[in-house]
Amino acid sequence: MGAVRGLGLPSAVHAPARYHAGMSKLLLNLRHVPEDEADEMRALLEAHGIAWFEARPSRWGVSAGSIWIREDEAAPEAARLMAGYQTQRRERARAEHVAAQRDGTLPTLWTIARDEPGRVVWAVIALVFVLGLMALPVFLLSQ
Repeated sequence: MGAVRGLGLPSAVHAPARYHAGMSKLLLNLRHVPEDEADEMRALLEAHGIAWFEARPSRWGVSAGSIWIREDEAAPEAARLMAGYQTQRRERARAEHVAAQRDGTLPTLWTIARDEPGRVVWAVIALVFVLGLMALPVFLLSQ
């Protein structure tokens, strides 16, 4: 091991990090993942006997939590299971969307405005305010 020039530190201090081969592998970051999807992934891993653990979200929202696979050898199988699950979930969501369109139950701007007029009015007020702030420098510079 050589020394880092001028610092007297061993060069290994600045070497890229090498991880132990047996370290856990990240399967799923839980940021923006619906709770039902996370529950279904947990159940899928349990059903296939894949050892996993969950890192809970941090108190301040820095980390959203995640699901990790404990054993290196199980990571490819878990990734395959997750890919299959995601395909099924996507097809189910698309079918539900098409059914809602066909039945006329898919929310539209008009149904939202009818059901929640206050929310729509405040959104329009906020939009006009932001557009006004954006136009203000142009207006002031044209004077």
